[in-house]
Amino acid sequence: MPLLGYIRTMFYISVPLGKLVRRVSRLRGGGSALPGLVVEKIDPGFMRRTLTTLPHGVAVVSGTNGKTTTTKMVVELLESQGLTVFTNRTGSNFTRGVAAALLGAVDWRGRLKADVAVLELDEAHAVHFVNSVPPRYSLLLNVLRDQLDRFGEIDKTAQLLQHIADKTTGTVVLNREDPRVARIAETLTGQDVRYFGLDDSLLSTFPNDDDMRTAPGSPAPAALPQKPAADVVLSTVGADSAAFEYDGGTVTTGMKLRGVYNIFNAAAALTLARSICGGGAATADHDALLVALGKVEPAFGRGESLTVDGQPLDLVLVKNPSGFRLGLKSFPAEGYATMIAINDNYADGRDMSWLWDVGFDSLQPGGVDQLTGSRAYDMALRLQYDDVRIGAVQPEIAPALAAFIREAAGKPKRIFCTYTAMLAIRRELSKITTVEVVS
Repeated sequence: MPLLGYIRTMFYISVPLGKLVRRVSRLRGGGSALPGLVVEKIDPGFMRRTLTTLPHGVAVVSGTNGKTTTTKMVVELLESQGLTVFTNRTGSNFTRGVAAALLGAVDWRGRLKADVAVLELDEAHAVHFVNSVPPRYSLLLNVLRDQLDRFGEIDKTAQLLQHIADKTTGTVVLNREDPRVARIAETLTGQDVRYFGLDDSLLSTFPNDDDMRTAPGSPAPAALPQKPAADVVLSTVGADSAAFEYDGGTVTTGMKLRGVYNIFNAAAALTLARSICGGGAATADHDALLVALGKVEPAFGRGESLTVDGQPLDLVLVKNPSGFRLGLKSFPAEGYATMIAINDNYADGRDMSWLWDVGFDSLQPGGVDQLTGSRAYDMALRLQYDDVRIGAVQPEIAPALAAFIREAAGKPKRIFCTYTAMLAIRRELSKITTVEVVS
């Protein structure tokens, strides 16, 4: 068969076949990325062909922490401006996850009805994606020592983000307060570079990776020669509000998002949304942006609050020392029954030694009621060194969760969990309460 004829054949069969696989996999109760893997194999040009036609192009959100919630914020901010947005809501941030989400959004002829695509992508898989589909926009959040058994040393992760920026054809949004991310600007040629940042009074609340590893009395890590101006600056954080500086003024908005790290990422989301809408007061409805930002709910498992037996049950995703530290700071233990679920599956990162870089003193007053997950005993040993009382250790998540709910009846509950533990916990909770289904 001539090459052109083969391409046409793949074009006509890939979408129907992918949609069929998607339907079958959903009937079998899972496999959200399988249809994407199928279409990638039989039609490698599917994503590029579909996404490059969008009027506002593609925006990629990547970095070690905060991708899911930040992507959710950007989507809702853009929708407040009347744009139709395609995104990979499943949280599957590999290229096959994007392809699978596309299969659910396109019609049977492969046409996507959207103005812009905002895609959360794992750092390594983003490199493969941008080689095929150069984004018009990219937002690079941070570089932290997360899953080093997958990506190698931290400078390797920075190189992955550098490649994403290099392939971006329009605007690159960078975290001014993360030296490894901010320095990416030095090597870019032709791209519009914008920053999001923090007021100096908040810098100690959001330490970058080097800050966390500087011993007392040691010289501080080298900073940028001069701090660049930021498009959006987070200036203050309240219990349920935040203030941002941009366009020469300060605005305050209520926030449904919880967790100080989510509030910082709101500055990132505002910067990207403003860039896509044109970047100025004349091209974006800023009142609508702030209203939308104040309404954003936590992404699943990222400070998500469910109701069990009439009491709140919060799920707090933890992936690395910075995330766990900020989680403990953002969600005080007082008045809550606490459970910690630590897995070491591939998606979590296999090396859990980072638990020793987290201080658990804040859990001393009430202790931890249940420990679970494949690394429950490692977590138990870590807590013992911080003199934190432990109620029970049960590596199997389902019975541990059942015991936690039963024994803490009548109390608000909070679970700190790694990624795959969070998925398992949500599956169990879906049997007894309303859990958002992400499809």
